[in-house]
Formats: sequence, C-alpha cells, structure tokens
Amino acid sequence: MKRRAALITGFEPFGGYASNPSADVARHLDTRRVAGAPVVGRVLPVDMAVLDAALAAVLRAVDPVAVILLGLAPGETVIRLERVALNLADFSIPDNAGARAVDRPLAAGSPAALWTRLPLRAIQARLLAAGIPARLSETAGTYLCNAAMYAALARLPRRVPCGFIHLPLSPGEVARLISDSGGQTLPSMALSLQRKAVELALLATLAGLAKTRRPKA
Repeated sequence: MKRRAALITGFEPFGGYASNPSADVARHLDTRRVAGAPVVGRVLPVDMAVLDAALAAVLRAVDPVAVILLGLAPGETVIRLERVALNLADFSIPDNAGARAVDRPLAAGSPAALWTRLPLRAIQARLLAAGIPARLSETAGTYLCNAAMYAALARLPRRVPCGFIHLPLSPGEVARLISDSGGQTLPSMALSLQRKAVELALLATLAGLAKTRRPKA
C-alpha cells in the first residue's frame, strides 16, 4: 500500500557545484512530521534521460497529500517561489550525463505551461513574517527544475497541491568556490534557514488544504 505523506524532492549536485541545498533539505525533512503529516524526502537525478522515470517511481511509492519540489538557483539571493512550469527544455549547461536539450518540448501536444498549485502568496507571507526573504518568480526556467515541476503537475491529480521552490547556494559551497578558485562571490543562505523556509512552505500548503476540505455549516 502506498504511504500517505507529504513529498519533498531535491536534486543532486550539478554544474560543478559540490553540494545542492535542495538535496540537503529533502534529506533533512525525510521521516519528520509537519502539521501532523509524515514527510518523505527524496533526491532526484540531474539527468534528463532518467528524470521522468525517477519521479514516477517516487510517486508510485507515495500517495502524496502535497508535493514541494526543490532546486538550486545559483546567484539567487532569496527563496524563490515559482509560478509556472513551461513545456520546454532548453539547457544553458549540460545535465550530469552530458546531455544538452535545445528548444525541446517536454511533452508534445501538452499545454505550453502549467500553473503551480501551491499557495504562493500564503507561503511568501509566512516566510516574510519569519524574517526569511522570499519572492515570487514567473517561471522555473528551462532546465531540469522546470522539467520536474512540469512532470509532477502533469502526473498528479489537480486536488494535490504541487509546485516548485528554488533555493540559494549554501555559505559552505560559496566558501569552497572562493577557496578553490578565488572566483566570484555569490549570495548564499544558511541551510538552517532554508530548512525552516521549506517547513513553513509545507505548513502553509497543508493549512490551505485543510481549509478547502473543511465541511461547510
């Protein structure tokens, strides 16, 4: 029987980075409970050829009450809440298998875009109230983060809240980059704060779900 749980996914490191905070947050939340709901955290491959199958396998094992997909946005200064997934793969860098999609539809004959089903305004309000900077973003890009968001929204029933959140680099990763190459100093956010942000996002999502299911008098 499928396990009824909230699902959080992250991605493995990519693009020359040694770590990916989205994977750390997903692993951190795995087996925890948020608002009474058990949480399953999983890490997805940065490999276009196997991403869809990996996501499908996770969804076969879990009956999700909500799904929050996470990814890394190097250079981002805040928690970024994505509004839209595009039916497009167009990579600025290769994936971890060396593949580089160009102007490729993710699903031929499917909608050009799919809207998030997360309560982004409520999530942003919770984060800002907690002193965590967060902003709404128009799209999840055209890399694997976008591909995962599109695939999840297409696969899941509309009643299941689902969407994508981008995270900044961790301070440790930026320190490593400076130490290794003396390269550009990039913005970062403490992993503890990123973990708290995703927990608050899940709380807001589950609270919104409870409201929609509350019987009317």
